[in-house]
Amino acid sequence: MSARADDWLVPDWPAPAGVRACVTTRSGGVSVAPFDRFNLGDHVGDEPTAVAWNRRYLQQTLGCRPVWMSQVHSSVVIEAEPGICAVADASWSDRPGEACAVLTADCLPVLLCDRAGTRVAAAHAGWRGLAGGVLEATLQALAVPADELLVWLGPAIGPGAFEVGPEVREAFLAQHAACAEAFGPSRNAGRFMADLYRLARIRLAARGVSAVYGGGLCTFGDPRFYSYRRAPRTGRFASLVWLER
Repeated sequence: MSARADDWLVPDWPAPAGVRACVTTRSGGVSVAPFDRFNLGDHVGDEPTAVAWNRRYLQQTLGCRPVWMSQVHSSVVIEAEPGICAVADASWSDRPGEACAVLTADCLPVLLCDRAGTRVAAAHAGWRGLAGGVLEATLQALAVPADELLVWLGPAIGPGAFEVGPEVREAFLAQHAACAEAFGPSRNAGRFMADLYRLARIRLAARGVSAVYGGGLCTFGDPRFYSYRRAPRTGRFASLVWLER
């Protein structure tokens, strides 16, 4: 079985030299269908030994220690601590070698760092997390001035594939009127097409964060990534950010 990981992504953002980041794909690993091949989620029904192998390979390849969370679409943010899988949806760290990591399969992974290269964070931001304030909570936990932050938006379901009900639109409009621009008409009456990338940018801008990069990679349409909407029984890929040792 192949362990090659030749198409993992390196975020294109002006992060300081000491900040590293990576997004995995399905490439590499030992998981079999429907989780083939590099599934990192231990909660989706994949063989535990396969997930453990994949996670070890990830750590050895990147040279960092990923800190996993039990993600529940909340706004809870923790300080990344190796060996503890806390119930949370974002983590931050100022310790070299400890990677803040999120698992996704359509939700939006958001990576953050300060311009000085002293703090990093990762947030799991599906629509519930975004509406619930996970990005705002992450900014608060980082305790870095808005103009000193850099943000990268990773692969997520795109606006051409993410159909939602009116309750989702209302949840955002109740907090930020500008979010109306992130919802377009659907061919199905009474429903909308939502742009997670734009929603994240609007909420970050409301907190003064303007240095936002990434966006535009649709997990639903790109077979390199797992997508829950494309195939509900599927794996999870990881987005990680860490400080070099």
